[in-house]
Amino acid sequence: MLPFQPYMSPMQEPAYSEIVYGEPFAMARRLKGEPALTLFESAQRHEHLGRYSFLAVRPTHSLVVRNGVGFLDGVRQDDEPFGILRRLLADMPRQTIAGLPPFQGGWAGYISYDYNRQMEPKAKLPAFDPLCPDMVFHLYETVVAIDHLQERAWVIGPACAQLGVLLEQKQKPIGQTVKVQFSPNISREMHETNVRRTVDYILAGDIFQANITQTFVGDEPEGFDAFALYKQLRENNPAPFATLMDYEDVKIISSSPERLIRYNGKVAEARPIKGTRKRDTDATRDAALIEELQSSRKDRAENVMIVDLLRNDLSIVSKPGTVQVPVLCGLETYANVHHLVSVVQGELRDGISVVDLVKSVYPGGSITGAPKVRAMEIIAELESAPRGVFNGTCDFNIGIRTVQVADGVMRVQGGGGITARSDAAAEYDESLVKVARIMEAMA
Repeated sequence: MLPFQPYMSPMQEPAYSEIVYGEPFAMARRLKGEPALTLFESAQRHEHLGRYSFLAVRPTHSLVVRNGVGFLDGVRQDDEPFGILRRLLADMPRQTIAGLPPFQGGWAGYISYDYNRQMEPKAKLPAFDPLCPDMVFHLYETVVAIDHLQERAWVIGPACAQLGVLLEQKQKPIGQTVKVQFSPNISREMHETNVRRTVDYILAGDIFQANITQTFVGDEPEGFDAFALYKQLRENNPAPFATLMDYEDVKIISSSPERLIRYNGKVAEARPIKGTRKRDTDATRDAALIEELQSSRKDRAENVMIVDLLRNDLSIVSKPGTVQVPVLCGLETYANVHHLVSVVQGELRDGISVVDLVKSVYPGGSITGAPKVRAMEIIAELESAPRGVFNGTCDFNIGIRTVQVADGVMRVQGGGGITARSDAAAEYDESLVKVARIMEAMA
């Protein structure tokens, strides 16, 4: 999961300056090599979902969580990690500038899927060897904010002059095209067996649905450059929630289409994705695939179950009667797939913080299943491996369509929601569709 978490600073309006509008990735290449570079890019433009991009480097503070223990700037903290975040946000209020993009400085980073073991201590979840830290959040007091609708860009924060100078540099060269040979961690037969076992759990009444994945693993190439891979992926599979995190211990390269949760100060919104068809270059066949997806009882049921789960999650922190579903199983089309996407909204109760909101919905139901805790237990049993990274106000995405690089190993995951109507062979094929563009980008 790849979030960004804005914060609000001392009661003075932060400094800012407008800069020449341009491609966010081109700006990021000028800052290549700077500490903890984080790029959140709307590589697929959209008036609402793909309007803004953000870029930041040189954090002033860093929070790293390992095995459930938080370290702020390397110093161990006594609070549990979400408590640390809540305290840090409360200690750093900031006035925002009206009319500028919503992220004007704050905490940005990720939460690993495997942190669910710490969040649900009563669940029967094994302690897998971690693929990466549980969480990494950096505090960026100065950011580059880009509005693609207005075609304008700003540097916002106390170091806006210094960052502006860095952005005047020439673009840094990037490495050669990344080519990686990935291998699945399990056979087709094993994945199909896992699907059938999941169906058995559903028929036995344990769960309604579970998201079962397989992992594709490859060796990190010598001289690997995360920028080169990100360039390939953003060209091959542009997405509204694309991300590049060039961190010391882990690199995240993502082209995610899915928002986990956004909060604008009043309304929280989730956009679960369930139901997928591969696009076809022939317009007639592509239209037929859309019709097949929209009329599929299995895919609609899969989507509706996750909507119900999110309605429940949001009701925990929302005012009574405010949770609603303005879009149910709407069609969204991306570079290589069609998806069914729903929208779930709720108005937060007084006294509820963005940290409470994130805790209520994490991990996202579309990558777990329903009921969430039992689905996570079954996922751990069948997949038998950690998942790693799967993103005031806040905006978090779900790290699907993502490459994670750590300890010399590159990992990509693909899967789908399993229901009582699932066909094991079809689910295996869908898992390949989910990662196809990532594989093609590195073939």
